[in-house]
Amino acid sequence: MALVSALLVVVALLIVRTLYRRLTSISIAHIPGPKSNSFLYGDLCELLQNQVGEVEFKWQELYGDVIRFRGAFGEDRLMISDPKALQYIYQTTGYHFQKQPEKRAISEIIAGRGIIWADGEDHRRHRRILLPGFGAPESRAFAPIFSSYASKVVEKWRDTLATQGEDSAVFDIPTWISRAMLDSIGVAAFDYHFGSLDDSNNAVTRVWKGVLTETFGSITKRDIFVQSVLQYVPFTLLSYIPNPKMNHLRRAGRVLTDVAKSLIEEKTEAVNQGKKSRDIMSILVKANLSEDKMSQLNEEEMLAQMRTLLLAGHETTSNSLTWTLLELAKRPEMQIRLRHEIEAKKRDVHARGDVEFTTTDYDSMPYLNAILKESLRYNPPTYNTFRQASRDDIIPLSKPITTTTGEVITKLPVPKGLRIVTSILAYNRNEDVFGSDAHVFNPDRWLRKDSITKGAAVGVYGNMLTFAAGIRSCIGWRFAVIELQAFLVELISNFEFSLTPEAHKLRREACFVMIPTIEGQLEKGCQLPLKVTLASRSD
Repeated sequence: MALVSALLVVVALLIVRTLYRRLTSISIAHIPGPKSNSFLYGDLCELLQNQVGEVEFKWQELYGDVIRFRGAFGEDRLMISDPKALQYIYQTTGYHFQKQPEKRAISEIIAGRGIIWADGEDHRRHRRILLPGFGAPESRAFAPIFSSYASKVVEKWRDTLATQGEDSAVFDIPTWISRAMLDSIGVAAFDYHFGSLDDSNNAVTRVWKGVLTETFGSITKRDIFVQSVLQYVPFTLLSYIPNPKMNHLRRAGRVLTDVAKSLIEEKTEAVNQGKKSRDIMSILVKANLSEDKMSQLNEEEMLAQMRTLLLAGHETTSNSLTWTLLELAKRPEMQIRLRHEIEAKKRDVHARGDVEFTTTDYDSMPYLNAILKESLRYNPPTYNTFRQASRDDIIPLSKPITTTTGEVITKLPVPKGLRIVTSILAYNRNEDVFGSDAHVFNPDRWLRKDSITKGAAVGVYGNMLTFAAGIRSCIGWRFAVIELQAFLVELISNFEFSLTPEAHKLRREACFVMIPTIEGQLEKGCQLPLKVTLASRSD
């Protein structure tokens, strides 16, 4: 009874605070948006309990690229997919639109106090220290590593087919790709062999299995209410509040921290002995041993960067490749066209006396890169980001908005503390930017001579928001692109992919990142069974 009374007091205080802020601050109540049917939950149930994109696309079509929607307790929020507004938020204003505190707390549980968690000057310092490990020359040097692990997947699938005496079999794509990319990032980032492809019971693979669906899947009204209340809890306490759904995530964090500690010890000893290595962690350890305090990370931050690279690096990239193979499985003619381009490039490589593709070879393949860009546009693994205005501000707009009062505005005043969803998915399908067929999977849009992207420059790759933008752009985006190029070349060169009956029941599941699941099988986690057949050379 006492707990219920306490909760009622908390809710009452939240209501009073919300009403006070609405009456005394800049209002966005005149911005068009959906009509909420719940004061307690606002529009959050509709937004968070549906498949990725369902609500975002519906709202975008009905209300445009700037949408007012309601959070819990009647709080006004914005969803933005307007190019000029996004450019302002991500690039122009620096750190004035910060991560929402409860989202930072989740980032801390996932990866520790690393670059994903950091904000302001801390983030600037982390980024400056990490950048040397992710430059263009460093990323290009990892291409042979990525190609070798892609070849290892090919070898294992061929062995399975040979053992079965068949030319095709059904493989669960994310299971294999996630393990292969964990192994490849282990070598590229840490010069460490996880052996996940050879041992699916590897400690890191085992502890990460199902963690996203268990933690973030099947969100309930209770979860939404708890998340809404947490936004009023002091940031320093957020990570310590008990939450059963976070237990698996915390357990995974402890395992990854133990792995990270042992790797840092090995790297520190190797650097002290003068051993040279080009992996990312060796570069960080070497910088940390320098006398320049501005180039150093403390132990907690070093461990966090390791966890970030292990999880954020391989999880988002493996999901991107999984979605790409799904889109190609739906369109065999695209696979044939890409295979022809790969075979032609192989002849060029062999003619000059080489065996392996270089990053220059990958970059010179127009259709490969068109497919890759289109897949990253169409199926971004991170579909939304969450920001909060740190001051009263005025956001410029690409095109005018007609408010509910009939006023036409070209700039949008926003109050300090306003919560904003920057919709990566909705921006990537913005017809004003990517054309009237933005909701169609069409790689050829990237091959047209006229620019297919219009308006303000936002993203770092193809003007998409998939890798975010500005000071918050993904530091490893080049790394990810090269890895995806290498895997696509090896897999499409050797196999044809086609849909299975289960793949027709696929869901775009909102689990912190967008993952494929099968309808009614969320408990099995991320899965995409595709039929894999040895490629015909007579296409």
